[in-house]
Amino acid sequence: MKEQEDRCRSEHGAILHELLNIGEMMLANGAEIKRVEDTLERMGSACGAKRMNVFVITSSIVVTMLFEDGEEVTQTRRIVKPAGTDFRKLEDLNELSRRFCANPLTSEQLHSEVEKLVQKKDHYRLKCYLGSILAAGGFAVFFGGSLWDGLAAAVFAAFVCLMQRYMDPFCTNRVVFNVICSFLTGVGICLAARWIPVLNADKIMIGDIMLLIPGIALTNSVRDILVGDTISGAMRLIEALLWAGALACGFMAAIWVVM
Repeated sequence: MKEQEDRCRSEHGAILHELLNIGEMMLANGAEIKRVEDTLERMGSACGAKRMNVFVITSSIVVTMLFEDGEEVTQTRRIVKPAGTDFRKLEDLNELSRRFCANPLTSEQLHSEVEKLVQKKDHYRLKCYLGSILAAGGFAVFFGGSLWDGLAAAVFAAFVCLMQRYMDPFCTNRVVFNVICSFLTGVGICLAARWIPVLNADKIMIGDIMLLIPGIALTNSVRDILVGDTISGAMRLIEALLWAGALACGFMAAIWVVM
């Protein structure tokens, strides 16, 4: 009897650990707080929890599962990775949660499914690059730039994408990355405008800064506040404003250094 109780307790802890992994992945890929809490509550109830207490903010997840036999399991996860945006990964996580609620998996099976999502290769990187190039070039022309400004913005958009891929993992947080990325991009744009008189540095910067503006983070922060998650919404709002301020500082420093 004791061995069976220990086995059940171990299984419950393992399931909860995987639920925290899913919640962390959802936060890291841009999910709103209410969606993360709802997903974990539904998955926990599907695997036998009588009551789920889920508390999520942008930097922490706390989950307590109360089972029919009176056993209560609590785990906490500190979130240190800055949030990004990957709707395809979110769709995969949502699909996994729906399958789990319809047919609950064991902890080993759920761990295997989560690992598949972690190891899943990004087959849409080229489309992301093309979208960024089109967006930067289009915004540069839209805000009064010439065709040459649009082409230059497209070139620097590819440079921004490369920095997002290779430099972002080495930055401690999004503020540091935005300062470095905007400064290097601004220096390149200012030098190009100096060497090629037909280019307008301000129009090119407008196009490329659109790739780094935290619009989704700002929108999610307002949404969180409106649905009652005031703490998370305020934290995200402050983060979004800091990210935007870092972008402005980086481009201003580049203009001051080069011009």
